[in-house]
Amino acid sequence: MTDTTDRAQKPTPAFIGASWIALLLGMGTYFIGLFNAHMQLNEKGYYFTLLVFGLFAAVSLQKSVRDRAEKIPVTNLYLGLSWCALLISLCLLAIGLWNAESLSASEKGVYGIGFAMSLFASVAVQKNVRDLARFKGEEEPEDEAIRSQDPFAQ
Repeated sequence: MTDTTDRAQKPTPAFIGASWIALLLGMGTYFIGLFNAHMQLNEKGYYFTLLVFGLFAAVSLQKSVRDRAEKIPVTNLYLGLSWCALLISLCLLAIGLWNAESLSASEKGVYGIGFAMSLFASVAVQKNVRDLARFKGEEEPEDEAIRSQDPFAQ
């Protein structure tokens, strides 16, 4: 066992539940706004894709940062791409909402808050999933195999 595993604590059921509820509320708010919006289908697709892209980028960045903190190899390129992807998704949402003439200010706010809440909650959910896997001992053999076979190991 590594010393990071020794320090890992099992997330409480309250934190796990709160994280999932926050994720579902954020995504639900965003999707209800999209469903009820009076915009073309291609515009709805744009906002849907931004949410999916943003969620992936946030989870990828969180995993990369945590891997580095736990001395699991992560290339600078991947870490940089994770940061760029998250920033791009945030910028594209801001630009899209700024230029959305058909949306009122309150609708724009709902999208922004739903997006931000979803990104934050996705990071918390991913952290819980990883901590539970580590606590149960499910992740360690895979991590050891990755460390021993990774040609980019530092």
